[in-house]
Amino acid sequence: MRGSNTVKRSHLTIIFLTVFIDLLGFGIVLPTLPYYAETYGASSLTVGLLSTSYSLMQFLFAPVWGRLSDLHGRRPLIMLSLTGSCLGFLIFGIANSLWLLFIGRMVAGIAGAIIPTTNAYIADVTTPETRAKGMGLVGAAFGLGFILGPAIGGLLAPFGYDKAPLLASALAGLNLLFAYFKLPESLKEDARKQAIHSRFDFETLKDALSHPRIGLLLAVFFFATFAFSNMEATFALLNEHRYGLTARQTGYLFTVVGVIAAVVQGGLVGRVVKLFGETRCIVFGTLAMVFGLSLMPYAPNIPIYVFVIALFSLGAGINNPSLAGLLSRSSPADEQGGIMGIAQSLSSMGRILGPAWGGYTFDGFGLQWPFLTGGFFMAIAFLLSLKILSRKSKHGAKHGDAPREVMH
Repeated sequence: MRGSNTVKRSHLTIIFLTVFIDLLGFGIVLPTLPYYAETYGASSLTVGLLSTSYSLMQFLFAPVWGRLSDLHGRRPLIMLSLTGSCLGFLIFGIANSLWLLFIGRMVAGIAGAIIPTTNAYIADVTTPETRAKGMGLVGAAFGLGFILGPAIGGLLAPFGYDKAPLLASALAGLNLLFAYFKLPESLKEDARKQAIHSRFDFETLKDALSHPRIGLLLAVFFFATFAFSNMEATFALLNEHRYGLTARQTGYLFTVVGVIAAVVQGGLVGRVVKLFGETRCIVFGTLAMVFGLSLMPYAPNIPIYVFVIALFSLGAGINNPSLAGLLSRSSPADEQGGIMGIAQSLSSMGRILGPAWGGYTFDGFGLQWPFLTGGFFMAIAFLLSLKILSRKSKHGAKHGDAPREVMH
């Protein structure tokens, strides 16, 4: 039994590294991407579309990866994903034109759509009692990748914008070799085919929206993701054109965002939710993000700018887990999988549309408009959260966490 547990831990280590390197690679190019694209004459809209291309490929290919892994096993799909990540970052690093940058991001986005398959692998090799801990590794990999990636990208920026993606390609290649020798197949021959719920199904969305509270929560989910992605795609452009910051300094600021969000989600949010409930946390989180987004272009100096960024990051760190938790608690037990899948699809749509909108408004109206409009859309999320809170008050539910029976 002890040997079996060791094997399973090694399996989970590979999965952790797969997700971590994917997010690390995404984070590494984040601070340098606008600077890199501008060397090939990219407009702000084009920079936004570069980010959109990555998210669009993830949205389209996540259910494809999942279904293929049900048919052909997890291992070959994970290996193919690592190969794609290695190739995508390599193309991005050696690109000599704008269209090659797009191809590199799209290939990396297709490879990065492996998350449903990694989750399925974890489900294969864990027991129901240890599954949450295994799934927590994916969250930890996301957090660490987003914290370390921009910092590494910023440090490498002075040596050339190609260095960060080339490093990400090398790391993916090393992980591919590691997985080839160490990662066994997890899906048993007699295993039941698993349904993948990440596909955007309008009929399921219509059913989910018919629940008054769930519909409001899904709307908050979309607007919050849209506004965050809008900021994420234009943040480096604002740093460059408004505050005169370098790619290295932008990487440090992205790291500040990641660290604050990780600290809040890792230690603070659980205590705050116990005190005030998820709904009030969503109200506070969205309000903090409204002010953070709207004030970003207007900081008189860098220290105040960092404070505004910290306020935004604090709001995001509190809002995201509270929103996911309340959505799960508010969903009927037999519909949770489908509703969470719809939430993931709406999140993907927000990540597709947000960067394109940010780039368009930055180019067409001025550098402050992605953040002012982001603040406006986040204000809609804030007003919707107030409506959820008022519904809670009418039902008399404690702390805004209505029992599941209310939803039926």
